[in-house]
Order: sequence, then C-alpha cells, then structure tokens
Amino acid sequence: MSRTLKKIIILLICLGLVGGAFYYYKQRTTLLPEQMYRLQEITQGDVSQTVSANGTLNPVTLISVGAQVSGRVSKLYVDFNDHVEKGQILLELDDSLFTAQIAQSEGNVRNVQASVELAQANEARIRSLFSQEYVSKQELDQAVQALKSARAQLDTARGQLLRDKTNQSYAVIRSPVSGVVVDRVVDVGQTVAASFQTPTLIKIAQDLSKMQINSSFAEADIGKIKVGQKAKFSVDAFTNRNFEGAVKQLRLNPTVTSNVVTYDVVISVDNPEQILLPGMTAYVNIMVAQHDNVLLAPNAALRFKPKEDENQAGKTAGANGSANGKGQHGGKKKSGQDSGSSGKVYIIKDGKPTPVRVNLGISDGRVTEITSKDLKVNDQVIIGENQNTDAAPTSTSTMRFRMF
Repeated sequence: MSRTLKKIIILLICLGLVGGAFYYYKQRTTLLPEQMYRLQEITQGDVSQTVSANGTLNPVTLISVGAQVSGRVSKLYVDFNDHVEKGQILLELDDSLFTAQIAQSEGNVRNVQASVELAQANEARIRSLFSQEYVSKQELDQAVQALKSARAQLDTARGQLLRDKTNQSYAVIRSPVSGVVVDRVVDVGQTVAASFQTPTLIKIAQDLSKMQINSSFAEADIGKIKVGQKAKFSVDAFTNRNFEGAVKQLRLNPTVTSNVVTYDVVISVDNPEQILLPGMTAYVNIMVAQHDNVLLAPNAALRFKPKEDENQAGKTAGANGSANGKGQHGGKKKSGQDSGSSGKVYIIKDGKPTPVRVNLGISDGRVTEITSKDLKVNDQVIIGENQNTDAAPTSTSTMRFRMF
C-alpha cells in the first residue's frame, strides 16, 4: 500500500472519530424542554386582594388649647407627655393689666352708682312737688328720664366690670379635656398675642388608646373600599409586627396633585399598649376581596411568553401596521389577544410550550385565581426560561479526544 493511501485512510479515520465525537457531544448537550424552562405547579388555596397606600397615625381627638387674651406667660404647669385632667390649670398669663382694669371698672361702677342714687332722690323730690302742683309735668318727665339714664349707665359700668373679670379668668388657661400633652409651643416669659387670632399654646390628645390613620388612596382603588373593611398596616418602628384596623370613613373631598386624584380614607385603630405614636407613617393594606379554595397560578406564568410568540407578535404587529397604512382596519379582536378578564399560561406539550387560555380572578401580587377546563391542581406551567438554555458551547477546547 502506497504511503499516500495510508495518509488518506488515517485522515478519514480521524475525521470519522471527530464527527462521531461531535455527534455524541451534541446528543449529550441537547436539553429537554423540561430542562430549558422553569416550571411551577398550579395550586389550590385561598387568595385575597388588597389595595395599598401610606398614611399618618393621629389621635382621634386632638385639642389645640389657645389663649383668648394677650399677655406674658408667668407660670407653666405642664410639659410634653404629661397626663392632664379636665379643668386642670395648664399655664397662667401675667394678670397685672387685668387687675388694674378691674380696679378702674369697680371705681366707675361706684361713681355711676352715686349718680343713680342722686337721680333717684331728685326724681322723688320732683314727683312730690308735682303732686302739689309746684312743678310742671315736663320737669317730672326730665327727672324720670335722668333716673333711667343713670341706671343704664350703671348697667354699662357693671358689664364692663364683668368683662374685665372674665378676661382676668382667661389669664388662667385650663385643660378642656382629659388627655396627654403632645405639643407645647410656649415657655415661661414668652408673650402671647391674641389680637387677631387665637394662638395655639398646647395640644392635648384626648385618648391615645384610640387612634386613626389618615391615608390617601388613588381613585382607581377607592371604588373597592367600603366602610367596615379590615385593614392591616405596619410602621417603621416595629418592622416585624403587623397591626389591624377598620375603615371608618371615606371622605368625599378629593385631592388633586399633578392631575392625580386621591381620596382620604380614615382607618380606626385600637392602641391599648399605646406604642403607636402620633405622626408615625403607616403602610396600609385594605383587603377588598377574598376567595377560598380556588385554583392559583403564579403571576410569573401569566407574564411568560416564549421567544417564538414574541417574534410572531412583532411580525403580526408590523403586518397590521402596513395594512392600516393602506386603509384596512381590523374591527375584531384576534383569538390570541388577551382581554381584561382572561389570560394565557404555557405548559409543556409534545415537547414544546403550548398556550392554555384561562379566566382570571383576583390576585394578591404573587398568585392569581384562574379557572380553566384544561388545567388542574399540580399541573406544571412555565414561569420562565433557564439561564443555561443558550446554545451549547462548540469550541473544540471543551472536547478532549484521544485520537489513538
């Protein structure tokens, strides 16, 4: 056998070995459909739908205690977090000016009282003379009028005295309710001016064991919220604890910010431990629907779409765009188009992803209620593609062969 023929035979043998090894490698590295996709089972259970918003914890009744008169704070009897009773003195204003005004008014009353007494004596004297016909009827009428005027001036003076005493009593500021001091904005020596409006001096929360959350919900969610629905919320101060409340009120006055409409929803909260404090931010979830013992599909399965379908959808969209450009408008939905109450999941059938139409119910953000005659509990649906489903490496550096 010639030397050239031997080389050809050896080369053919090497090529056969390489081809066989490559075929074997491709067979070993070809993935089954179950390996190409991530699967998850259809389950059966309970699902609830919630709407969420942020809000602020506030006392149910928050009283702003002010001053009806102006003056300098001379005494302060309470501070932050103090418990107070109804009628308890909170602070006192300097009443020196009120005392002086009262003294002046009392002197005015005595002066007018003397005028009344003189008018009474004069009226009696004129009346006696009139009976003896020594004075005219006009003089009697003048004496009677002077007496009435003096008595009216006395009433005015007494009213001024009463007003001055009332103003002096306003210098002692008392608590209108029993509760806890949550804010104090004055100190001893500070001047309070009540000329144009009543200034707020102290804020008192009537009962911190009963609180409420003032929250704002979007108009898209407000139609699902009803008075009496249960609400759960959390606060940053207790991250591992959930609290409960109930919807107390839906306020009809909307708030519009940057064309976004929201409505205030008030949620009543029991706070027996008094660990929830005014001003805390509450993250609220209101349960608006609950269905028990239903089929549940993972939301990832409803979002999944194979690449082939995505490419086909792109081509269909392009074709529809061209048709519309020529004046041809479709009047009906295509059979594969999703509606507001239906969707699609994919299962592995005959070695490839196959779509299954499902009717959608409520969702909790992780799973969604579905109904379908083609699916049952424990059926596997596709929720995504595995990361290692790309083409297998074909570099010969990853294949080690021994030729001989």
